Amino acid sequence: MGRADETITLTTAQAIIRYLAAQYIEIDGVRTRVCGGGFGIFGHGNVTCLGEALYDHKDVLPLYRGQNEQGMGFAAAGYAKAHLRRRFMFCTASAGPGTANLLTSAALAHANRLPMLMLCGDAFLTRLPDPVLQQLEHFGNPTFGVNDAFKAVSRFWDRITHPAQIIQSLPAALATMLDPADCGPAFIGLPQDVQGWSYDYPVSFFDEKVHRIRRQAADADEIAEAAALLKTAKRPMIIAGGGVQYSDAVAELTSFAEAHNIPVVETIAGRANMVNDHALNIGPIGVTGSDCANTIAEEADVILAVGTRLQDFTTGSWTAFAKDARIIGLNVGRHDAAKHMSMTVVGDAKLALVELGAAASGYSAPSDWTKRSQSERVKWNDYVAENTRVGNGPASYAQAIGVVNDLCDPRDRVVAAAGGLPAEVTANWKTLDIGTVDVEFGFSCMGYEIAGGWGARIAQAQIEPDRDTIVFTGDGSYMLMNSDIYSSVLTDKKLIILVLDNGGFAVINKLQNNTGNESFNNLIADTPTATRQVSVDFEAHARAMGAEAETVEMSGLGEAFKRAKASDKTYVICAKVDPYDGWTTEGHTWWEVGTPHITESAKVRDAHVDQESTRARQRKGV
Repeated sequence: MGRADETITLTTAQAIIRYLAAQYIEIDGVRTRVCGGGFGIFGHGNVTCLGEALYDHKDVLPLYRGQNEQGMGFAAAGYAKAHLRRRFMFCTASAGPGTANLLTSAALAHANRLPMLMLCGDAFLTRLPDPVLQQLEHFGNPTFGVNDAFKAVSRFWDRITHPAQIIQSLPAALATMLDPADCGPAFIGLPQDVQGWSYDYPVSFFDEKVHRIRRQAADADEIAEAAALLKTAKRPMIIAGGGVQYSDAVAELTSFAEAHNIPVVETIAGRANMVNDHALNIGPIGVTGSDCANTIAEEADVILAVGTRLQDFTTGSWTAFAKDARIIGLNVGRHDAAKHMSMTVVGDAKLALVELGAAASGYSAPSDWTKRSQSERVKWNDYVAENTRVGNGPASYAQAIGVVNDLCDPRDRVVAAAGGLPAEVTANWKTLDIGTVDVEFGFSCMGYEIAGGWGARIAQAQIEPDRDTIVFTGDGSYMLMNSDIYSSVLTDKKLIILVLDNGGFAVINKLQNNTGNESFNNLIADTPTATRQVSVDFEAHARAMGAEAETVEMSGLGEAFKRAKASDKTYVICAKVDPYDGWTTEGHTWWEVGTPHITESAKVRDAHVDQESTRARQRKGV
């Protein structure tokens, strides 16, 4: 019998883990497993079979014990981001509520186009013990359950009903997670009985395989058409998105901009495509952007959008650009390249930027346009310097950002997510080195900060172990999900966490007030049902989970940060910030939010009229 006919008898769960352990990728000349391990919380739906298989591979696929399934998913997302989508982690959860807790993090991974593999328990295929513990019964469809909810938040979804299916399903899941255009979470439902069923698998299925991220060249006609349009531009601008980093195209982007003297602005996901001091870096664009970037966006006649989804915060809900501006969408994803009637260049950014640069050879943006863009950036730099200065007013997010920015290592990784901090970090952070900023605003998900930071630190420990992962979080996000402080302590994955306490959901209170509404149910002080006004001792809480912690005034933040840098343990620094004053007031574009068309409040009515006054500038595309 030849090797092609050789088989090995394994359970479904054993075969899944053995297959994952045999998958590799080459990164910078080094061959490593594409799956870095996993995050798991065991229950009756995954411990007996999948747990048994994972135990036998614990040395090659380390399993990190989570505290909350949602946090596990966030950690997997943070890990994938730090590895530029070239490696992923799996998450395993038990049937029922354990798996349901992963829904939010699957949505975050889907919105951010991040690879994450979910191996989740499911009801018994035989249905002999039905209804089982935690099973949802749908009387007209017995196949329908909690796991079907993941179809909306997964790029790949399957339920294994026979052990042989994984021979097709697992390669398909990996192909999805590693595809530049289709990248996103993969969900595999594992019925509890099928996990333990055995099958004679081909030995060759478990041969080691080295995966490569596909680089799709752009169509020559699309390159030529885009180059012809670019050559007509009198006021060109480049929008650099997160896809630039995922394509490893930072050097190509910089060379392209320099060769053609074109100003570059960054999206939130594209922060840290260029260092702060690069002459062509004109700052972050959009709702949470900068005056300099938004000023030139209003006047640009040709916009080259590279690796961006052109989300509403980037586009000012599509009011940031002139209505007659032409957009070239350079993106590996057809869906993103064609947004708002863009001229499409569908292809890998690293390849396409070189091809487009060659096709546009000899073109250079008018020097007066570029110089004007740079002069706008100088004004913004002056604003940020004053905005982040400690003592310029009440304690603020911006001041804390400035302190950390001045003292951190250029290669430290900064993590922020929901609330006011993503806007404040995006607008005020001065990028010290490439690829060092993770502001999760694709799903703007509270709770990502600490959990995502833990996952990012696991990845960072594999790449740059001597650097730090720095997490900015507000008190609201901290209260929602903080248990991965304990995870970081348990696993010796040090985090520096700044808990900036403004007494509730202050940024939404600001939005509430800005739309004419009275403060209600956002700040704890303005919550009628909060009849016992007490403050949380965040320092004591963090210490209870094994972290070092201290509470400081803003004037003492710098020295506290130095102590955190010197520590070898997770270090939590707590500080109060003002909920009303100290926000970054400049740099914003219009953002479309729903406001009441009729109301008895004069303030709400006036705010609605003011909000709608900008709608006339909105580009109406598809």
